[in-house]
Amino acid sequence: MRNISPWWVRVPLIFFLIFGLMEYFIDSGDKPAFIAYPIALLFMLMVLFILVAIELILNSVENIMFQTLSPEAQKRYLEAKFKQWEWKWGKAYWKKITGNRPVGEEQEIILDHNYDGIRELDNNLPPWWVYMFYATIIFGVVYLARFHVFNDYTQDMEYDREVAEAQIAIEAYKKTAKGLVDANTVELLTDASDIKAGGAIYSANCVACHMPDGGGGIGPNLTDEYWILGGGIKNVFQTISEGGRNGKGMIAWKQTLKPAEIAQVASYILSEIHGKAPANPKAAEGEIWTGE
Repeated sequence: MRNISPWWVRVPLIFFLIFGLMEYFIDSGDKPAFIAYPIALLFMLMVLFILVAIELILNSVENIMFQTLSPEAQKRYLEAKFKQWEWKWGKAYWKKITGNRPVGEEQEIILDHNYDGIRELDNNLPPWWVYMFYATIIFGVVYLARFHVFNDYTQDMEYDREVAEAQIAIEAYKKTAKGLVDANTVELLTDASDIKAGGAIYSANCVACHMPDGGGGIGPNLTDEYWILGGGIKNVFQTISEGGRNGKGMIAWKQTLKPAEIAQVASYILSEIHGKAPANPKAAEGEIWTGE
């Protein structure tokens, strides 16, 4: 029987197949199984030993059986064993689409042209090239009729439509991408995780000027209805991001905090501090804020 593949292909193929199955079915966390479990490495070494032993045994049996054959049978066996596999259908299809002529048939298409011993063959164009050429002609006719006869749409119309679609996609992305929030798109956050994160940011950066309860110290009181630069989530976000009044107000925190973090601390101020009763409230500053 003729072997389809040599041993040096079969052994590594089967070995790595078993290795892959082992890694797939053994839960070893972030580490490979043969590192997490040394016994797995021993198992793979045994598999390799068994595969090599099987190949040696098969080769020995084949040699013994070969010696028992007659000279004619040995000849037929060797011819069958070393016969190259040939993909006849693929070879015929390749010949069809390329239009190649065998070397033995070149005398039938050779021309009289002779340039320093170089002869010219009268080959036909490859069928694949001819089919593609016909396809481009059909495409050109359809394109001409669609855009220059029936005026389907123009490049300007296509550009405007794609820009509109892109703008819709950008707006949809901005609604879910907290990192892209700004003073125009920010909304009051209500999730407990955002409020908790805002409280941590407030405690780390704001208590020195506004006190832990928001009653005010160096900075204004955050609990009353008076706001120097306007209340509401958008104005508070803008004030934290860009800073307070020039020369005497709060610094611009946009250099330190990310937009998402500014939105969190602004939401924390409005949700957990504003409207509460501080221990030592500072006198009101600014004007009463009545709404967005």
